[in-house]
Amino acid sequence: MSITPLAALPSAHPTPGFRGRIGRDASSGHYAVPRRYRLHLATACPDGLRIAVGHSLLGLYDCCPVTYLPAVPDCPDGSHTALRPLYEASAHRYSGPALAPVLSDDWSGRIVSTHSRHILRDLDRHFGDGAARLYPCGAEAEIEEVELLCTEGVEQAAQRVGSADGDPEALDTLLATLGELERRLAGAEFLLGEQLTAADVELWVALVQLDTVHRNHLDASAVHRIAGHPVLWAYARRLAAHPAFGAHLDLDGITRRHHGHCQGLEAAGAAVQILDWAGHAADTSRR
Repeated sequence: MSITPLAALPSAHPTPGFRGRIGRDASSGHYAVPRRYRLHLATACPDGLRIAVGHSLLGLYDCCPVTYLPAVPDCPDGSHTALRPLYEASAHRYSGPALAPVLSDDWSGRIVSTHSRHILRDLDRHFGDGAARLYPCGAEAEIEEVELLCTEGVEQAAQRVGSADGDPEALDTLLATLGELERRLAGAEFLLGEQLTAADVELWVALVQLDTVHRNHLDASAVHRIAGHPVLWAYARRLAAHPAFGAHLDLDGITRRHHGHCQGLEAAGAAVQILDWAGHAADTSRR
């Protein structure tokens, strides 16, 4: 399926400022050593949720510790005060926002990367169990295609549909993308075969955002058409029941984060919830 880039829409995710990579040996600078690296995540953020789910699927609790951040950043520019020392240690006279997610190096006290997809790829490549890879050998191109579908065909299209102007072409793009994903899942448990991959993490997080955030700005008719993909939403419900997915689903945090920065108007679709996510949501009070 061909997706037309929605260039007029500002990106919901700022360009990552740090793009270090974990390497295979000491010459790489950031070489792979268990417990050397730490994740700093807000799971109410889609990037943070994506990494948290992947981290759990890979079973890296001891190998790469996680520091969970508040759902709503404590600074007007989206910064987390707790991350400021890392940013200032990593870039001389750094004055930009201290955004999550972050992969930091506990040895140096500096940031390795703020690029969510690079982070997850490196964790999988260097610390994951070879029997359960999120990026199986030979599947990279298919996973990148799903990433594009989710970013441009779901997230950006949904934002355009819910904008003040309401873009009917964007609704067509969104529905076409959901239809394509529905066809891929027909008769299949997962997107790329018989095991969970990063493609499933990508799609599930996109569907969570679509139903818990973007739906608030869509009319009831649009939500009804989006809900008319039973295979896709059954798949989302099934993954939500998986501990690695549902355990990180912070519905209250997603709502508070959305209300904290969104200036759009609520539409009729806000009352038409597609899935009951609450039965699988995380108990964030335990963190």
